[in-house]
Amino acid sequence: MKKIFFCLVLILFNSNLFSQEFKREKYNFNFNWKLKTGDSQNAESPVFDDTAWRKVTLPHAYNQEEAFEKDIHDHTTGIVWYRKKFKLPKGIKNKKIFLEFEGIRQGGVIYVNGQKVGLHENGVMGFGFDISEIIKPFPEENTIALRIDNDWKYREIATNATYQWNNMNFNANYGGIPKNVFLHITSKLYQTLPLYSNLKTTGVYIYPADINISKQTAVIHAETEVRNEFETIRKIEYNVVIEDNDGKKIATFSGEKTTFLPNETKILKTSKLVTNLHFWSWGYGYLYTVKTILKIDGKVIDEVSTKTGFRKTEFKNGEIWLNDRVIQVKGYAQRTSNEWPAIGMSVPPWLSDFSNKLIVESNGNLVRWMHVTPWKQDVESCDRVGLLQAMPAGDAEKDAKGEQWIQRVNLMRDAIIYNRNNPSIIFYESGNESISEEHMKEMKNIRNLYDPNGGRAIGSREMLDSKEAEYGGEMLYINKSAQKPLWATEYSRDEGLRKYWDEFSPPFHKEGAGPLYRDKPAEDYNHNQDRHAIENIIRWYDYYRERPGTGKRVNSGGVNIIFSDSNTHHRGESNYRTSGEVDAMRIPKDGFWAHQVMWDGWVDIEKHRTHIMGHWNYADKVIKNIYVVSTAAKVELFINGISQGFGKQSNQFLFTFENIAFKEGAIKAIGYDENGTVLSVDSKITVGNPVSIKLKLITQPKGFIADGADVVIIDVEVTDEKGNRCPISNDMINFSVDGPVTWLGGIAQGPKNYILSKNIPVENGINRVMLQSKVNSGKIKVSATAKGLQSAELNFESKSIKTEDGLSTAIPGVDLASNLERGPTPKTPSYLVKRNPVAIVSATSPSNNEDTFKSYDDNELTEWKNDGKVKTGSITYTFSKPAMVNECVIKLTGWRSKIYPIRILADGKEVFKGNTTQSLGYITIPLEPVLAEKITIELIGSNTEKDGFSKIVEVEANKDLDLFKDPTAVNAKGQLRIVEIEFYEKIK
Repeated sequence: MKKIFFCLVLILFNSNLFSQEFKREKYNFNFNWKLKTGDSQNAESPVFDDTAWRKVTLPHAYNQEEAFEKDIHDHTTGIVWYRKKFKLPKGIKNKKIFLEFEGIRQGGVIYVNGQKVGLHENGVMGFGFDISEIIKPFPEENTIALRIDNDWKYREIATNATYQWNNMNFNANYGGIPKNVFLHITSKLYQTLPLYSNLKTTGVYIYPADINISKQTAVIHAETEVRNEFETIRKIEYNVVIEDNDGKKIATFSGEKTTFLPNETKILKTSKLVTNLHFWSWGYGYLYTVKTILKIDGKVIDEVSTKTGFRKTEFKNGEIWLNDRVIQVKGYAQRTSNEWPAIGMSVPPWLSDFSNKLIVESNGNLVRWMHVTPWKQDVESCDRVGLLQAMPAGDAEKDAKGEQWIQRVNLMRDAIIYNRNNPSIIFYESGNESISEEHMKEMKNIRNLYDPNGGRAIGSREMLDSKEAEYGGEMLYINKSAQKPLWATEYSRDEGLRKYWDEFSPPFHKEGAGPLYRDKPAEDYNHNQDRHAIENIIRWYDYYRERPGTGKRVNSGGVNIIFSDSNTHHRGESNYRTSGEVDAMRIPKDGFWAHQVMWDGWVDIEKHRTHIMGHWNYADKVIKNIYVVSTAAKVELFINGISQGFGKQSNQFLFTFENIAFKEGAIKAIGYDENGTVLSVDSKITVGNPVSIKLKLITQPKGFIADGADVVIIDVEVTDEKGNRCPISNDMINFSVDGPVTWLGGIAQGPKNYILSKNIPVENGINRVMLQSKVNSGKIKVSATAKGLQSAELNFESKSIKTEDGLSTAIPGVDLASNLERGPTPKTPSYLVKRNPVAIVSATSPSNNEDTFKSYDDNELTEWKNDGKVKTGSITYTFSKPAMVNECVIKLTGWRSKIYPIRILADGKEVFKGNTTQSLGYITIPLEPVLAEKITIELIGSNTEKDGFSKIVEVEANKDLDLFKDPTAVNAKGQLRIVEIEFYEKIK
């Protein structure tokens, strides 16, 4: 009884302490930093003299100027120190103070006022520290210092283990503090931060349940981890406010009042049915702000705003469902660094939106970040632009064990907690290669513990027959399933520079010409634009033809590696990878437009497009093939209004017009449906001689901010007298700059890739440069000149930003608008059923009869094969009922290299005879339609071996997935080996 009385007294005493509200504050901590490369003795000390150190605004990697100038292997590594002096705002006493780092590279020790507060080493994830007991109140000055080591072979101090993902093939090493830093000030009773490493806290968790897309309703759940660090009991009121994308309040609700003992941590929960919701979707980045509020005696003690979105997902029947509509993955496997020349990954948030929105504009719907967890800035950017994400933790090319596996598990845990409120994340990727079932289960358990209601599938590359993985898919090959969705995690690995249109355009680069790669010809890595785009078309068609609607077993799409040229592993003539559909400055190549044509739909084509590749500015007497990418059934080409006939269609989308003679004027392509109705048109004209330079300024919506980190883009074009871009101009442009800016420049082919140079050529008539602001505002003038061309000039100014004692309330990216251009998820089906699958009930064979089911078991890691003798190469399938089969779809072992001479019998009648073709997975064999109950596949001769895709190289050359790692398969001559087989009949 005395204990109860004592508690009541404490509660009453507590209520008197909170007569005034306290507003939680989050500060931009990016200002007033200094850095110095190399180790420095006693640099953690507040009295250390750093006056000679370089001044920077974060985010800023100390070696970022090397981006694209140097090969990834040559990025500077070693020790770097960062220091900053700051003061707390006035009146801040007896409060909690937290530091949040969005990430450092690689391992770093953090000091505050000379005291070591912690260590962070994984080089990827956000992390935080509680510095409440070390910090000094206003007007005293505080010092923070970090000693960071970005050695490629950095070892975890506690275990001496290296990090699997600290890899010089794919993880560009921008060292130091290349991401944002924030300072949080809260009451001693507060909602925790989602920073598990060091703080061991999980923060806020918002998710929808009972989603009804048609009625636009869902139950919104708001959970938050709360900690009481007062020495007395507190009774808390928990309120939630939801605001829509325009900031309008749409719902309020409360949880039960909760009593917290001293130093107690609890998760508060509440929920409410909310109506008239806008569901987040592809190209429709509709976001809500959910405010979770703690009150004592009606006074606000803590408030956290979480920007999130609501959407419904399902992963079933081999398909991916978003808001009750099937979506086939179409997008890019992008290097997580997502870097730009001379600035690396440390770009302002608006530039992340600029880049990621381009993926959406190419009609991509998903970005698969490669190997390591994306920067929070890119995660939030994808929320805004409406781009689905696959989020990895961290790995290289294989499963891990021991300490390296523990590192991966811990990173996945931290990444899920940090990013679980971001609606654009649809997949959690547990590995860039298959992992063991035990490890997959461990990863799945982490998801179930920290994000059980987020509507995200967890899986890994490959994992085709895994019982634990919720999705899978190989790197190069086409997979199908009637169960979990399978999509290609990276395909179309060719490379090509934007500089090269074709062999007939300056600088007249011969298709495929370039240095050897690993002592072998490297034609596929030195493409011209036209051939690179054609390869993209060919490779996508493999996935498109097996899309949802084509049967019970379907393919859920794939992501092309990569979107923008990257300062990572390369195989062509440049010191960086040129697989991108845009170059490093995000200027499109023809592959960008090809994808925009092929991908305009959730599954089936929903908007018809046509694009003529290249330009129409050739020398007289040039005769060349013209290539058109179109969704039409047929395409007609016109030159100056005269028809050149219809193009030869291949791979669904490619139309080739052979031996077209150039004539100055206009070229036009018209796409028609089967009945001759016009669906889409594209045209190009012959542009006049170069006359002038044109400059175009691109800034964030608020203009150019003088914070030392913002950038502007300037497009520079060479134009004719009518203002048309000259597509074969490669003129050298000479820039001069006046005003408070730092020149970053752009990129082009030449000495050091012209990085940081103020003299840079246009390529195909256009280039792009960047300038970075300084911390002082002012007027800026940029002039551009070139020999024989009229010059151009831009005048603009940078705007000041308010900072005080190293802090600012201007949080990067917080005011950027959502992209809503595609509109909400359509309510119509995303595909029409193209054909009906015929059900197989049994199969028999004179050889290995007990394994015949493996040829139709919906498992691509099993196969049926005969005993190696031609005479036993036969298998007969029995249907559930007689069917008029007109197609056989089959995946044969050795699909990319083996040729099987076969015949197919329908109830004994021959309906096909010939050789199978090579593929990257499945082939479709047309059959003479015959009503039959049984179909037999017979081997009628010896296999032959000829790799149809020898230039497509797997990362691990000895994997031989298509041969089931069978060393005898190449030389076997009498084998019939079937991975999966399907039969189809036309829809009546």
